[in-house]
Amino acid sequence: MTDFDDWRARSPFYDDSHEALAQSVRRFVEREIAPHIDQWEADGELPRDLHRKAAEAGILGLRYPETYGGHSEGFDIFHSMTQTEELAAVGAGGLTASLMTHGIGLPPVLALGSEELKQRIAPPVLAGEKIIALGITEPSGGSDVANLKTRAERVGDHYVVNGSKMFITSGMRADWLTCAVRTGAAGAGGISLLLIDMTAPGVTRTRLDKMGWRCSDTAAIYLQDVHVPAENLIGPENGGFIGIMRNFNSERLGMAMGCCAYARVCLKEAVEWAQTRETFGKALVKHQSIRIKLADMARRIAATQAWVDQCAWAVENGRDQPADFAMLKVQATQMLEIVAREAAQVLGGASYITGSKVERIYREVRVNAIGGGSEEIMLDLAGRQLFGGK
Repeated sequence: MTDFDDWRARSPFYDDSHEALAQSVRRFVEREIAPHIDQWEADGELPRDLHRKAAEAGILGLRYPETYGGHSEGFDIFHSMTQTEELAAVGAGGLTASLMTHGIGLPPVLALGSEELKQRIAPPVLAGEKIIALGITEPSGGSDVANLKTRAERVGDHYVVNGSKMFITSGMRADWLTCAVRTGAAGAGGISLLLIDMTAPGVTRTRLDKMGWRCSDTAAIYLQDVHVPAENLIGPENGGFIGIMRNFNSERLGMAMGCCAYARVCLKEAVEWAQTRETFGKALVKHQSIRIKLADMARRIAATQAWVDQCAWAVENGRDQPADFAMLKVQATQMLEIVAREAAQVLGGASYITGSKVERIYREVRVNAIGGGSEEIMLDLAGRQLFGGK
C-alpha cells in the first residue's frame, strides 16, 4: 500500500529472522485471534485455551530460558518487538495485555526467585497451562510503590498477608500473583515480593469494567489472612523494590513499542479509508488537508519508533538508563493519542461506530498514558535522575 508498511526492512535492527518470526505470528493471529477478537471484547476476557495455543506457537516462551520451557537461543529484543507488532494487528490492546501478562508477572520470579520456585512456576506458565499476574497497585495509590500498604507478617514457615490490590491485569483468571507486600519498615527498604496462590483461603476478587482493553480481565483483589509458604518469597526479604523497578523499565519499553504498533494500525486504517471514501467528487486522499494529516501521523510514528529501537539497542548492549524508558513512554503515549485522534478525524463518523480498529484503539489511549506510570510521574522521575533531586 505505502512504504510505511515495510519499515522493518529499512531498519538496521531487523533482519530476515525477524521477518520470519513476523510471518509465523501473523499466521497465528489470522487463524486463532482475528476471527474471535470482537466476541472476546464483548465477553470481557480471553479463553484460557488461547494461552495454550500461543505457547504451542512459540509466542509465550519467546526469549525465556530453554531450562524452563522457553526458547531464547538466536532471539534478541527486536524479535520480541516484532512479535508485539504482529499481535497488535487486530487493534485490541487488551489482547496483548492479557495474553502476555506473564511478561510482567514472571520476570521477577526468574530474576530473584529460588531455583525451586523457578522450576515450579515457570514451565506451566510458559506452556500456557497457568496464568501469572503482577500485583503492585493498591486502592490507595499506584505509582508510589515505596508506600504500599499490603502487609505480610512472618509466622513460622509462612507469611500471613492482609491488604488489597487494584487494577490487576488478568486478575480474575490468574492462578498465581507476583505480589508486592510490606514485610519491614516504611519506605522502599521494607518491601518484599511474594508469590500468592490465588486459590488460597482468604483471596477474593472482583471484576472491574473498563473503557478499553475490554478483552483483558481486570480485577480488584482482596487478601485477608492469606497464608503464603515462606518458600514463595521472591528474592530476599525486604529486597523486592529493586525487582519491581527493574520490571518497570522493560514494561515501559514494551508499552512504547505497543504504542507504535497500534499507531500504525490507526494509520493503515485511515489510509485505506482515505483511498476509497469520496467527498466533493474525489477520494479523501486527493484533498491536501488529508494528505498532510497522514504524513504527519507517519512522521510522529517514525520518530517514536526510532527512539524505541535506540532504547532497545541500549538494553541489548548494557547502555540503558531508567530515565530513557520514562521519557520514551511519555513520547509514545502522547504520539498514540495524536495519531488515534487524527485517524478518527479521517474516518469521520465511521470512527465513532463500534467495529473500526480506530474506535477501539482511541478508547485505549488513556490506559497507555496511565499504566506503568503516569506521564507526570514519568517526567518527574526522568528529571530527578537526569538533573538532580531525591
